[in-house]
Amino acid sequence: MDSKTVVLGVTGGIAAYKSAELVSRLRKRGYTVHVIETKNATEFVTPLTFSTMSGQPCIVDTFDRPETWNVKHIALAQAADLFVVAPATANIIAKMAHGIADDMLSTTILATKAPILIAPAMNTGMWTAQATQDNMQILKSRGIHVIGPEGGKLACGDTGTGRMSEPCEIEQEIVQLLERPKDMQGLHVLITAGATREYLDPVRFITNESSGRMGFALAEAAMERGAEVTLVQGSTSVPQPAVTHSISVKTTQDLYDAVVSECSKADIVIQAAAPCDYRFEETYSQKMKKQSGEPVVLRMVENPDIAAEVGRRKQQGQTLVGFAAETEKLTDHAMKKLEKKNLDLIVANDVTMPGAGFNTDTNIVTLITREEMEPIPKMSKSQLAFVILDKILKLRNS
Repeated sequence: MDSKTVVLGVTGGIAAYKSAELVSRLRKRGYTVHVIETKNATEFVTPLTFSTMSGQPCIVDTFDRPETWNVKHIALAQAADLFVVAPATANIIAKMAHGIADDMLSTTILATKAPILIAPAMNTGMWTAQATQDNMQILKSRGIHVIGPEGGKLACGDTGTGRMSEPCEIEQEIVQLLERPKDMQGLHVLITAGATREYLDPVRFITNESSGRMGFALAEAAMERGAEVTLVQGSTSVPQPAVTHSISVKTTQDLYDAVVSECSKADIVIQAAAPCDYRFEETYSQKMKKQSGEPVVLRMVENPDIAAEVGRRKQQGQTLVGFAAETEKLTDHAMKKLEKKNLDLIVANDVTMPGAGFNTDTNIVTLITREEMEPIPKMSKSQLAFVILDKILKLRNS
């Protein structure tokens, strides 16, 4: 394996002690690791610790006298194959979002062209603050990778989201980012994501809790592996990834029209969206008013079956992938859907299980083909996206 260079930024949070273990893990993998600490971080872990663990000088001050005459922040920015910030405090996240470069770490981040991975860690109140969430959306929209934060007991005594992901989890994410093959070059992938809405009147609609995370994770993973990606997205609650081509839809009919129009161009169709199966038979152009205490009966009719239509139009060499979000008889329902909709692979999950289903960062699924069922343990949707793509490529090559 050619040696890869990771530049690790360590900021001033109690989770900084975990970063020493991360350096050790990366060194054992053969990576070259350079550590940049903020001055606040040195209050938790000394530069000597990181210098000893990495075998490289730990940089703190922008104006440290360099061992060579390279301008240090530029040299490290250019040397990085991957730039990691762990822990990433609310402060460094804000600096990154707004291009502030007032110390060695923020200056080097601004100068680098390498992919960036951050592992947020902070108090729950700071993480959920609107300013932090707005800054995170900015970073994600720029293609910055994020792992965590996790929920649990925090060092400050609070319980909630804000704990930095474990070093082993960050290590695996780093390995995936550095060593992912470009094995989907030349393939066109059509992916659907998010929920559809069916409107009763201009202000009321039915929908579901799909956030778009799984579809977006698949789109990002396919792009990173070299594919051309068309993303058809409904209602979502997370930032859209940068893709080759995107189409926004609202209703299931909109989604049907877009997918039918695009599916013939795709080598792989992955239907991760959660369309509404039914729509209102009668809708209103103005807001529907209360009926003086009288009950209201609303009739609903079936929407078109998108997956079945794509299966009917399936072309030679195409691979069709569907999702089955179930609450009971998971494999039975998934197998029937696989056959009925002419799919090659179905990703089945029980949405009642903790850590699975809609609007979560993780998922627990079973990958089902006509030949086998493969249970996949709980993992992040970003990690799962690569597992699903591996399975798709294996099917195509078999």
